[in-house]
Amino acid sequence: QVQLVESGGGSVQAGGSLRLSCAASGLTYSSNCLGWFRQAPGKEREGVAAIANDGRTVYADSVKGRFTISQDNARNSLYLQMSSLKPEDTAMYYCAAGSCRWSGGLWLLPPRPYEYNYWGQGTQVTVSS
Repeated sequence: QVQLVESGGGSVQAGGSLRLSCAASGLTYSSNCLGWFRQAPGKEREGVAAIANDGRTVYADSVKGRFTISQDNARNSLYLQMSSLKPEDTAMYYCAAGSCRWSGGLWLLPPRPYEYNYWGQGTQVTVSS
């Protein structure tokens, strides 16, 4: 049974940093991507970043250069280091496990919610101006 549990959310001022963690258990090889998603009130859930089991990563354009996704070698933990936070980053953040999407077998494509079938309960991030 796959379980994903997020932690590390909170409130921070614009320009600040937060580190989200996700404890993962029960993952199988079929879940070859781990990702972070977010959903703001009244908006659709969107992919933030993903990491393949070989370590390749991809980021949404809105967070490139500010967020870093990482995982431990055993894929027991997933992280999202968020820096230079903006008010528009305010959302519920979810970690998820699913299938990677590739371009030409080389480039990891941004994650889409319907490609991920295991989800955590979410952790709130609020950025004030």
